[in-house]
Formats: sequence, C-alpha cells, structure tokens
Amino acid sequence: MSNRLFQGIIHQMKDAVDRVIGVVDENGVIISCSELTKIGGTRQGIRDELAYTAESVTSGGYTYRPIGAGPKAEYIVFVEGEDRMADKIASILAISLSNIKNLYDEKYDKGSFIKNIILDNILPSDIYIKSKELHFNADVDRVVFLIKFFGKNDLVPYEMVQNMFPDKNKDYVISVGENDIVLVKEMKQPVDQKDTEKLAKGIADTISSEFYTKVSIGIGTAVDNIKDLARSFKEAQVALEVGKVFDTEKNIINYENLGIGRLIYQLPTTLCEMFLQEVFKKGSLESLDRETLMTIQCFFENNLNVSETSRKLFVHRNTLVYRLEKIRKLTGLDLREFEHAITFKVALMVKKYLTSKPVKF
Repeated sequence: MSNRLFQGIIHQMKDAVDRVIGVVDENGVIISCSELTKIGGTRQGIRDELAYTAESVTSGGYTYRPIGAGPKAEYIVFVEGEDRMADKIASILAISLSNIKNLYDEKYDKGSFIKNIILDNILPSDIYIKSKELHFNADVDRVVFLIKFFGKNDLVPYEMVQNMFPDKNKDYVISVGENDIVLVKEMKQPVDQKDTEKLAKGIADTISSEFYTKVSIGIGTAVDNIKDLARSFKEAQVALEVGKVFDTEKNIINYENLGIGRLIYQLPTTLCEMFLQEVFKKGSLESLDRETLMTIQCFFENNLNVSETSRKLFVHRNTLVYRLEKIRKLTGLDLREFEHAITFKVALMVKKYLTSKPVKF
C-alpha cells in the first residue's frame, strides 16, 4: 500500500476533522499524519496491545483502531483524544481507509494480477498493459505449483505456504479454494525438471514435518511468458487429477511425467469402453483374479523379463510361464510379446480410468 495514498487521504480529512489523525504501519511506525512532524515516530506498544483485540484501544491521549478485520491488521489508525467522539472518528477512518486499501490492492497488487491471469479473469490483451503498469518482470521463467491440503489444521493453508515463500516480489502465493493453494515460483534459467520436483518435495516434507498435514502437489510446465501462467496452472490441475487415477501412491505429480496417462484422461468414456471390448473379446478383464493381476504388474515392472519377475515373486520360472500362458488363453494376449504387453498395459490404465469416473444418471 502506498504511503502517499494514505497521506493524501489524511491530508484531505485534516480540515474536516479538528483533531490529529494518522496511520501506523506493521512496524509500529507512523507513515502518515495530519501533523507532519509526527511522521516517522513509533507506536510499537500499541501494536502489541491490538494484537489481542480488534476493538479500539486508548493510550497517551490517542485512540487507536486497526484497519480491516481481525487483530492481525497490517495498519492502524489513530485519532487525538480518548473520548467517545475520538472512537467514532477512528471507526469511520478505519472503515474508509480499509475500503480504499482494498480498491488500491485490487488495482495495483501483483498477487491479484497473477490470480486473475491463472483463473482467466483478464483478457490477454490487458495482461501486457497491466504488467507494464505494475512494472512486472516478464523476462523470467516461472512454474505453477498447485498444493492440495488434506485434513484439518489450526493454521490456514495460505499462511503456511506464504510463510515458506515470504518474498512477495518474486513468488506469489494465491488461495484458489479452502484447501487449494497456488504457488507461482520464479525459477532460475534454464528450468530443470528435477529442480521443480525437488522444490515440491521440500514443500511437502516441510508441511508434513512442521504442521503434520499431508498435501499433494501438481507441477505445471515452466513458462517464460506471463500470459502462459494460466496454461501452467491448468497443467498442474491435470497433473493432480491424472495422478489421483494412475499414481495414487505419489504425492508429487509433474505434468511432464504423466505420459500415456494424460492421453487416456482426455479420451471420452465411450471410446474407452469400446477399446476394452475390442481388446478383451475372448474374455473379460474381471475374470483375472488378484494373484494374476499382481503377477502382470510385476512382469511389467521388470520389463517383461521372466527370470527377474519370477525371482521378485519368489516363484519358479515354470510357475510364472504357466500363469502367463493362462492369461493368454483367457484374454488372447501373450504378455511375452511386446505389442501384446503394450496393449494390455494401456487396457489396464483405461480400466482404472473408467473406474475412477463417477457414474452419471
């Protein structure tokens, strides 16, 4: 918030209010006052008192009241006098300056600007105009992280992330839901995928260890143009959605690593159902028992290597061959052949995707 704006309002009210009035900032310093000689003075003791109340307090011949809601207000107004009239003037002044501050922030705050971009609330043609107006640095790479919180916590998710990234000129923390926080992080060029994943893991580990809260984090691709932040945000959303279906054991999901899961997620359910019917003409996927499905999964994880898979499953090589032959008879697909294995792998993912989709009536 511009000190000049506060001082301009206070100066205009000077003649209307026959008392000394002013504003104290978050450091307890007087940043604007109708009596200019008081600017630069401190009122730190008052901030400490107001930390326990959102009402007015009186001290040393002045009445003080926080601007905005709650005891954590960034600014405080003060009015000369400790009488009832001083309290009323302080209340009116606090309401007026709070509304002016909100309008100012909405117009000039970079965080609000970023939020409007990622939520598509601003026209592309207006983005460049606004970025120049805000002196926004557009010549850097940024990555969007979507952090989804699970469970309840005494602390607000926004405050947790904001405390981890206090530099509001480089990193922007935005609340897009009760449990969803967006972090737009400035990254060093060139952006390495490993660095973004390492940062996301650090965030998740810190929140888990310090606040005992679990999170999942979706990572969009790096962008060097501010208008593309909306795309990176959508990618982070897709990463979480696809990860919820295909990588349930992971809490860090990078859009660039989604692979075929991203393609399947974008397919119509009718097309997916047709694909399954075509693949499993000879037998249903449901006819395979749990042990067989585990065998298939282990076979894929070991790159279709019979010897390695049998070792991992602690079964004889011939037992594994028998199971694979049983699968071939049931489905018509021989998983020892690469093309058949690929088809079966995709079919399993499609089935998982269809199972995750809600039934529509």
